[in-house]
Amino acid sequence: MKKTIKDLELNNKKVILRVDFNVPISNGKIMDMKRIDAALPTIKYILDKNASIILLSHLGRVKTEEDKKDKSLNLVAQKLAELLPNNKVIFIKSTKGADVQKAAKNLKNGEILVLENTRFEDLNDKAESKNSVELARFWASLGDVFINDAFATAHRAHASTVGIAQNIKDSALGFLMQVEVEQLSKLLTGFKRPFVAIIGGAKVSDKLKVLEKLFEVADKVLIGGGMAYTFKKAMGKEIGTSLFEPDRVNDVKKYLDKYKDKIVLPIDNAISKEFANNKAIFTTPENDNIPEGYMGLDVGPETVKLFSKEIAKAKTIFWNGPLGVTEFSEYEKGTKAVAIAIAANKEAFSVVGGGDSVTAINKLGYQDKFSFISTGGGASIEFIQNGTLPGIEAIQNKK
Repeated sequence: MKKTIKDLELNNKKVILRVDFNVPISNGKIMDMKRIDAALPTIKYILDKNASIILLSHLGRVKTEEDKKDKSLNLVAQKLAELLPNNKVIFIKSTKGADVQKAAKNLKNGEILVLENTRFEDLNDKAESKNSVELARFWASLGDVFINDAFATAHRAHASTVGIAQNIKDSALGFLMQVEVEQLSKLLTGFKRPFVAIIGGAKVSDKLKVLEKLFEVADKVLIGGGMAYTFKKAMGKEIGTSLFEPDRVNDVKKYLDKYKDKIVLPIDNAISKEFANNKAIFTTPENDNIPEGYMGLDVGPETVKLFSKEIAKAKTIFWNGPLGVTEFSEYEKGTKAVAIAIAANKEAFSVVGGGDSVTAINKLGYQDKFSFISTGGGASIEFIQNGTLPGIEAIQNKK
């Protein structure tokens, strides 16, 4: 068992807190507050314990100097100050150096010091993403204890997620991390059957390991999205110009042989001649081959019925990934239908693993109709694969 926030003595301590404030920003405005809101219970608990916070987060991908202009955490720090009017929030335009050391040293209880985007450290030598010992030790030196509450990045062994924990005396999981681990663990042991997994997304290669795990533990695995066409190709079906991975066909053939009673594939498709929001044409279960010159962009209505029937029987449900091209209104219908089917099964323990699936749920206003919605797409997938994550493993064990 890993230490959690309540296992630490925080009074009069400087707490290094890794959160996930990787929020969408457009025209100088934060477009979605969910990740900030999710971290507030941990932040408020620390402050209530008469401690101060040195807060680290990444924001987007930083590959060029130009990226720095709209990837600063300054706007996020301003929003945090609005949410915590009784606490002083200080933003510093640096990730390391003497000015950071001075600001951390002068930090008083009840105050928050927000460092600049940790990914700015990746511009020259990838110090953050390669878990630089020097960088991790510097950040660890700023405080007394480390709390990781950034589940969505816990599958990355970065300096700010793993390195600090490896170079500090006390470390623990924050409230958000604790809830994620508790809820996702319910999919690994002690779950009720039938267990139905719905896996979508573009590529089989992105989800190869989680598919292997789910084929072992689930009763049915419903497969949609672009990855379904690699399965169809492996079955000898015609898929037109649909997305597929030739180098994964042999892997998929093995799955089809070994787990044929568990795998449920689309039986009809919404197709188009081009990757655009055109009116869909549908193949049929009698002939679900996709004609030459056409590409599959979503599952069809008969597949929706088939998938919904399996979902209705489930007692445990895990969903990760869209079934179609959800940026097009004409090809988001399969994904929406799955969200509706899961929401309708009020007897099941249902978990959604982040990403585009969550976007579909938000569009429908169905956030309260699922047992648990994970904050991390890739992290939730890797947790189910391995039962842990690098950012969790680096935290100290309870005595």
